[in-house]
Amino acid sequence: MASTPRRSAEPPAPLPRASREALERYLGHLEQVRRRSEHTVRNYRHDLEGFLRFLAERETPFDEAGRTDGRSYLFALRNASVAEGSVKRIATTIRGFYAWLDNEGVALKNQPGDSMLRLRFPRQTKRLPKFLSTTEAADLLEAPDVSTPAGQRDRAILELLYGAGLRVSEVADLDVRDLDLANRQVRVTGKGDKTRICLYGEPARDALRRYLDDGRAQLVKGAQAALFVNRAGGRLTQRSIQEIVRKSGVQAALRTPVHPHMLRHSFATHLIEGNADLRIVQHLLGHSSPDTTQIYTSVAHRRQAGLVTDALARARTVERR
Repeated sequence: MASTPRRSAEPPAPLPRASREALERYLGHLEQVRRRSEHTVRNYRHDLEGFLRFLAERETPFDEAGRTDGRSYLFALRNASVAEGSVKRIATTIRGFYAWLDNEGVALKNQPGDSMLRLRFPRQTKRLPKFLSTTEAADLLEAPDVSTPAGQRDRAILELLYGAGLRVSEVADLDVRDLDLANRQVRVTGKGDKTRICLYGEPARDALRRYLDDGRAQLVKGAQAALFVNRAGGRLTQRSIQEIVRKSGVQAALRTPVHPHMLRHSFATHLIEGNADLRIVQHLLGHSSPDTTQIYTSVAHRRQAGLVTDALARARTVERR
């Protein structure tokens, strides 16, 4: 098991002689030849001393260390909650040190294919997308005043963003002819001009039908192909749709600012929570790779773990009473 960087107040153990001499030569090169500042050299020293002590604890001579050792150290840093930007910098520093050793003719005895010159920092963890709970989504959908033409339009927009998982650009580009109300389908042109058929439920169908029969008829001016139109009768822009979603979130008194893509995230997360097949969700979202869709599994798992934690905490509270 890889050791983690020390955080105790005890003074660090001295470096092995060979490591210390190689480090001092390299830092001298940076200062005298590369003309690095005192501050930069001090940072290099700190980063490299940490790695060389890590090797010493593993009883690995610095000139026998390979990429496997480097990666073990980087993962130990991550496990110790070192910032990812710092881990990236340290990986670059270590690789630069070993590139210099190689240029200086130091015989590096690592295994073939395990060169430290191939060390790369671990990929940064993707941030999990934010999403609404089912209750928050319901509150948001009910926010528009459907007694007005604009409110009917806004409700239909929200229903499609959430109920079909569409991108804001896809909603803005929709024409009336793209809708199939009878089969609850909509033809969408997504990224790369790829066309796909998306499904939506009865609430979205009912909202769209009401908008088409009433609201749109009052908003549209003359011949207009666009499904969603503004007060002047022209096609609604992406920016306008974003503002409609934002205002609806405020009207629903949601704590988190809402944007269209959050509804797409919510659509995917709620499907995964409902045990929908990942390949189906991938198709509905229009993802070219299942890896992109896979992140929603992590979101659902995180949410489920949070629900379990909250339930246990409530149970303990009840026991103490």
